[in-house]
Amino acid sequence: MNQKKSNMKKITGVLGLGAMGCGIAQNLHAKQQLGTVYNRTILKAQQFQKNSGIQYSKTLAELASTCDVIITSISADNDILEVINSLLPNLKAGTIIIDTSTIGIDTVATCKQLLAEKNCHLLDAPVSGGSEGAKNGQLVMMVGGDELILNSVSDILCCFTKSIAYMGDSGNGQKTKAVNQIMAAGINQAVTEALAFAKTIDLDANKLVDVLSGGAAGNWYLEHRGKSMLQGDYQAGFKVKLHHKDLMLCNKIIEEMGENRLPIVEMTLIHYQRLIDQGYGEEDISALFRSKQQLLQN
Repeated sequence: MNQKKSNMKKITGVLGLGAMGCGIAQNLHAKQQLGTVYNRTILKAQQFQKNSGIQYSKTLAELASTCDVIITSISADNDILEVINSLLPNLKAGTIIIDTSTIGIDTVATCKQLLAEKNCHLLDAPVSGGSEGAKNGQLVMMVGGDELILNSVSDILCCFTKSIAYMGDSGNGQKTKAVNQIMAAGINQAVTEALAFAKTIDLDANKLVDVLSGGAAGNWYLEHRGKSMLQGDYQAGFKVKLHHKDLMLCNKIIEEMGENRLPIVEMTLIHYQRLIDQGYGEEDISALFRSKQQLLQN
């Protein structure tokens, strides 16, 4: 990506102060690139203002009329559609919406059309790296949309990312994220099952994590979640219920294409649904280790 900076500093707002959005906003603030924030639950916005000194927008209308760039971090398709429709009446021509959420390709197309009617722009820019990546400014971003628009906001995006990949037309960011989420599901299945097996055969699983991390089986997930799951620590980095939602989107894509099923996705959806039904939907996806242990103990 051509990291070309605009001569005029844009006023940037962050919409959605969950674990991801808050990390993004904090990094923008640290680089003096944040103008305002908005959150549906006003208490989070007030707390952010107290900690940072950044004025929060009390309404979506205020956010829309204030900002040149709005970065959204929202979890569901219906929510992003509702937000876009609420922003529209007060958006300035030329406003750029950068959606970091993981949503459906059809939702991207709808949002793009709505914004185009107001002479505004959409970049579908889902991210990978979890809450740690957001907090540390080390997210990986996959972008679909107009490359010139992307280049015009590169200085903003670099504040909270370690890499930005331009993937082509609108919707391609979400397609790339779908591939990422399928891979993440497979890795989660492999790591949790392997470590549950290691405990079953009485190996020192903590030592095993160190050994395997340096070899061909080593990966980010094993390194960052292996020991915590062995300790029964499933503090959310990426929630089970959110990965479940993302994998449902993957299934929808393949079904609309009339192609065969995705076995890893289908298996993981079943396992995640069990965890959700058991009350573990808010936990990190490494909570799948619970299920693997139970399976091997029976």
